[in-house]
Amino acid sequence: MLALRDDRPWCDDVRLRRVFAFALSGNGDDAPVLARILLGTLFFNRLHIQQRAFDVFSDDRPVYLFFGTVGILYNKELVDEDAVIDSWDVLWDETYKNDIIMQDSVRDAFMISLKRLGYSCNTTDEDELNEAMEELKIQSKLNKAYTIDEVRDKMINGAAAIGVIYSGEYLYCQEENEDLEYVIPKEGTNIWYDGWVITKGSENVENAHKWIDFLCSQEAAYDNFEYIYYGTPNIAAQELIDEDIINNPGVFPDEETIEKCEVYNYLGEEAEDMYYELWKKVK
Repeated sequence: MLALRDDRPWCDDVRLRRVFAFALSGNGDDAPVLARILLGTLFFNRLHIQQRAFDVFSDDRPVYLFFGTVGILYNKELVDEDAVIDSWDVLWDETYKNDIIMQDSVRDAFMISLKRLGYSCNTTDEDELNEAMEELKIQSKLNKAYTIDEVRDKMINGAAAIGVIYSGEYLYCQEENEDLEYVIPKEGTNIWYDGWVITKGSENVENAHKWIDFLCSQEAAYDNFEYIYYGTPNIAAQELIDEDIINNPGVFPDEETIEKCEVYNYLGEEAEDMYYELWKKVK
């Protein structure tokens, strides 16, 4: 009997609520379907995935390959010497006016404001959303820019003291600029998981399983981590990762941190429209 290690909190099955489904069959009708995983044939490499779903071999969960968070990247040389950067509050600190790069993303921006206020990032409560919007209006006056993909390069080049960024960008940024540090704010943030599923109408089930199994091999999982730097739940690949990185809370958050994090739920068309209308008032 193979015992799976499940002591690391960032692989707790309870938190695996949102994934990206990739259609392996090329069947356009099936592509939108977040389908059942077909575990009739279970390949050995899949047992490398540190995830409680496989303790019971469930057939309705994806095979998870990566996870990540939204957090704050800051330049230690450009923030105050005695500054403690551990809260979303720093984005409202007038000390850094015109020195902040904010994510140009509706859900990410509202997540930041909502978590800072102590609300769920999945709220549809109009009063909470309006309060978050008013705070984002104040915050917008301090930003140097709204952007998404350019945050990494701007921070590497010292164009700003603080930026909101995705965790997978962190290690690359630090390789290019050792003054950069990443933190998951104490109020909590968004955490997400990427995984593979096989669409229920797939005509290539066996090859789909083989592909997923290959991605779960130690070598492939490690190579993928080294390329994108998002956390991996693959325990075999973790054995090849430097201990300093495994113990880095920006890449592999601890249990206390994850308890404060949330995945994004699909809120429905009406709620999404409300978010977008409020976002227009911010910018």
